[in-house]
Amino acid sequence: MESLKGKVKTGTVISDKMDKTVVVRVDGIKTHRIYKKKFVVSQNFKAHDEKNEYKIGDIVEIHETKPFSKDKNFIVMEKASSKKVEKDK
Repeated sequence: MESLKGKVKTGTVISDKMDKTVVVRVDGIKTHRIYKKKFVVSQNFKAHDEKNEYKIGDIVEIHETKPFSKDKNFIVMEKASSKKVEKDK
């Protein structure tokens, strides 16, 4: 795919009910500053899906782009392969 400026995130599609939009959950691991325990922090992003081809449970790569709407600033570029996802973690 073409390279775009901006952030690249990998996450799981958790909703595909909107037309041309999917909601992607991106998980990150943080460490508590005092207790040093690791915990998962999740963020949800709305991403543009022109052909409505991605379904719930798909692992996708999203790229930051110009705003499509009030809260949709990402576009889904491709399904992420399982090897690529394991490498990111």
